[in-house]
Amino acid sequence: MLGVGTPLQRACAATAAAGLDALLISPGADLRYLTGYDAHPLERLTCLVVPATGEPFLVVPALERPAAEVVPGLDVELVSYGETDDAYALVAERLPGATRVAVDNHMWAEKLLAFRRALPGADPSLAGEVLADLRMRKSPDEVESLRRAGAAIDEVHRRMGEWLRPGRTEREVAADIADAIVAAGHATAEFVIVGSGPNGASPHHDVSDRTIEPGDPVVVDIGGRMADGYCSDCTRTYAVGEPPAEFAAYYDVLLRAQRAQTEAVRPGVTAHDLDAIGRDIITEAGYGEYFIHRTGHGIGLEVHEEPYIVAGSDRPLEPGMAFSVEPGIYLPGRHGARIEDIVVCTEDGGERLNLADRDLVIL
Repeated sequence: MLGVGTPLQRACAATAAAGLDALLISPGADLRYLTGYDAHPLERLTCLVVPATGEPFLVVPALERPAAEVVPGLDVELVSYGETDDAYALVAERLPGATRVAVDNHMWAEKLLAFRRALPGADPSLAGEVLADLRMRKSPDEVESLRRAGAAIDEVHRRMGEWLRPGRTEREVAADIADAIVAAGHATAEFVIVGSGPNGASPHHDVSDRTIEPGDPVVVDIGGRMADGYCSDCTRTYAVGEPPAEFAAYYDVLLRAQRAQTEAVRPGVTAHDLDAIGRDIITEAGYGEYFIHRTGHGIGLEVHEEPYIVAGSDRPLEPGMAFSVEPGIYLPGRHGARIEDIVVCTEDGGERLNLADRDLVIL
């Protein structure tokens, strides 16, 4: 359950429940989630302090205060400091005796070390251990944001035939896709993977100057960030002309596995079991050694966040959890395929947020 109150109020309660004195949150997804402030990461300290008792406050450089003051709905005390002030000492003065503090998982090392000097009695831990439980359970408004992002990236996949054809390079196709991601409603294109032929066997291939050839399978994994910060991520695999027979055979296996996994999403199913559903189908067909990554990752204000759908995780799915389901089969030196949808766990099942055709599209 999400609990009551705003994200910041829930974070305060979670801080106390974890036995911490305070959370220290620098610019990034955690800060945006808790306050709505999409602050620039700078060498100067910007830090939200979430104490277990008392009111949260946001420390900002004086020159950044005007930007913070106009953040819609920002309801937290602003504490600004000048160029020659010690911002870390300022935080320490307002946390007398604090020994149990947690910093956000992406805080720069130089800032963490400065806090260790300012709070010599503290042994910092990771705030993600507290905030992940809040962020991974999306509110109805967050699910609607992800639904809009999913629809926008689906629109791009449906246009793939405009760009993906023999004689063009992966890089040329990717440039068109990036423009289309923004045109479809995203604020930014976060990533574009175009893996043609043997490059499709590398799950995190980016793009190259390889020219797409007739018959090439092409893995297209794309995503963007909407203006409200929520992300899209969807993969489809295409064939530019008639693909090799062995590719068509294992694509059918992959599609059957991905469908089984998305249909199995419901509260109580563990991340391990959901991973196993697709992995077992792929393994039984003789391709198990070529499915070399986890089934999926959570998504929200970050493209990759909790929960992770991976073997060994006994985390049960809960309503509001949003994550990718993206099994893949990769034959080194030849070609590969991946099918990825974002799915939200509902009260009695799951909802796919990506509805572009999953059948093999031959262009």
